[in-house]
Amino acid sequence: MELRGKRILLTGGHGFLGAPLSKLLEAEKPSELIRPHSSEYDLCEQADVRKLFKDSQPEIVIHAAGKVGGIGETRQHPGDFYYQNLMMGALTIDEARKAGVKKLVAIGSVCAYPREIPLPFKEENLWAGYPEETNAPYGLAKKMMLVQLQAYRQQYGFNGIYLIPVNLYGPGDHFNDSSSHVISAMIYKCVKANAEGAESVTFWGDGKPTREFLYVDDCARAIVLAAKKYDGSEPVNVGSGQEISILQLAKLVVEKTGFRGEVVWDKSKPGGQPRRLFDSSRAKKYFGFEASMPFDKGIALTIADYVKNKKTKNTA
Repeated sequence: MELRGKRILLTGGHGFLGAPLSKLLEAEKPSELIRPHSSEYDLCEQADVRKLFKDSQPEIVIHAAGKVGGIGETRQHPGDFYYQNLMMGALTIDEARKAGVKKLVAIGSVCAYPREIPLPFKEENLWAGYPEETNAPYGLAKKMMLVQLQAYRQQYGFNGIYLIPVNLYGPGDHFNDSSSHVISAMIYKCVKANAEGAESVTFWGDGKPTREFLYVDDCARAIVLAAKKYDGSEPVNVGSGQEISILQLAKLVVEKTGFRGEVVWDKSKPGGQPRRLFDSSRAKKYFGFEASMPFDKGIALTIADYVKNKKTKNTA
């Protein structure tokens, strides 16, 4: 599908993924790129979603909006994560179908995968068990978009595709010690410890779980490629193909931030799913995507961006 000259609606267009995705979509020269803000339209309310589609009249929709957070947040507010993500997905897809949208790209989550399945994760194993308990409500809500899209394709011929990005990182992420994902939380703690002269930092768990990470700009590129080239009903993993333990990640972040103190592991806190590694061969086969950002460089760029923005805020 050609994106040039099309009216494109991007939900979540002001967020962590939405910012680099917006730049790539603008480069495709659409007739208009609509990026509604949550203060304008509440995607959990049918009347607001219906008004959004009436106001924007999109031909293509990329649904990247969602309520996201780290393990601490998902454990404290599982109901919010389930309800808000479920409603945003269901209403956006349904109103897109009713509005005659030509194509919808839905952004799922690695949290939809079962806790215990063989590595690497393959799309055909998506229903082989229950997700990891700490983020199951979020993951299941995201997975319901796949169910809805496949049902709508069957009944209405609606062209909706479903992508599953692995854990994202990069500039523009949320940096704090309560609601951040693992990389941004580690960076936040180390930079803060450096500034305060702290002798130690504390990370969650025991460092044994493994993760695969994808640089946010790579993910944005995959979404644009899929929007242009993929029209199938099968879910598609989007990853980098590199697995790293949380312990190795901590060592890398400590090194790149220049923190010289002690790392303490709080084993009373959950570490999440034991291992994560994607088989992303479908993404390469169906729309030619391969990740390009080296992990060391991506971490360095993320740290540099956070430190720069932190200094800018402090001097503003």
